[in-house]
Amino acid sequence: MRRSIQFVTLWLVTLACAFPAASDIPTFSAAVCPVVYQLDDSPGTRGYHYVFYGNSFFINRDGYLLTAAHVLSQFRDGGGQPCILVRLAMAPPRLLKVQIVATDVQHDVAILRVTPNPFAGPYSVAVLPLAEEKATIGESVVANALRPARLRDPHTFEVPIEDLAAGEILRYLSVRLDSAPGESVDLSKTNSGTDIFLFSHEVLRGQSGAPVLSAESHEVVGIVEGRWLHPAGPLATQGAAIPVTYALALLREHRIAWDTIAASASQKN
Repeated sequence: MRRSIQFVTLWLVTLACAFPAASDIPTFSAAVCPVVYQLDDSPGTRGYHYVFYGNSFFINRDGYLLTAAHVLSQFRDGGGQPCILVRLAMAPPRLLKVQIVATDVQHDVAILRVTPNPFAGPYSVAVLPLAEEKATIGESVVANALRPARLRDPHTFEVPIEDLAAGEILRYLSVRLDSAPGESVDLSKTNSGTDIFLFSHEVLRGQSGAPVLSAESHEVVGIVEGRWLHPAGPLATQGAAIPVTYALALLREHRIAWDTIAASASQKN
């Protein structure tokens, strides 16, 4: 049996109905940063012109972020300097350079680090805690992404639009994430595959790399991968996400700490 995943950068469309748990996560949007490529050497009347690739999110106060590895595909092998778009409280967003610390193409996760560290400056940034365990089928989740107000012609003086969406985890599948974009994924090769989970929300262009949080614990349980092209059941489309446990393995390998619920609570006290 064969399925296909569309490996393009994606965004979530805001739900028409409200999701109450989202209002209880004030740091959610402040932790999310678009991944971009700066086109101009100097700003114009609308700021710096850039190309938008997807999303990333902060995992600790040392300036480390997570994203999906395919968001960075244009930057690997000397393909230019990636940046993130970071917001300020009383000024337009600003571009900051990021280093690609590590990538795991097989599981489609990557670690970034931004310099200078925005947590030491005047930026409106926050950290999201990571879940240690896989989310369960039926669990309610909420995802958040940022996209340019003008997707075809983005500039830094324009504040990105926030897309917040809710759903529930439908099932887990084993797929190959190291295949080229647009290739079919052979689900019979479960021994060499990567687990992903499908959730009940349509995912559109621009949202790849964004965090998926548990509505109950407010921990990151996944990273948005893309749109599942052959959903089962009544839903016309479904989103696909990479369990954050793959990212934890990469963080441990490089001895990088991440935030937890306990650490977040102690910082507030």
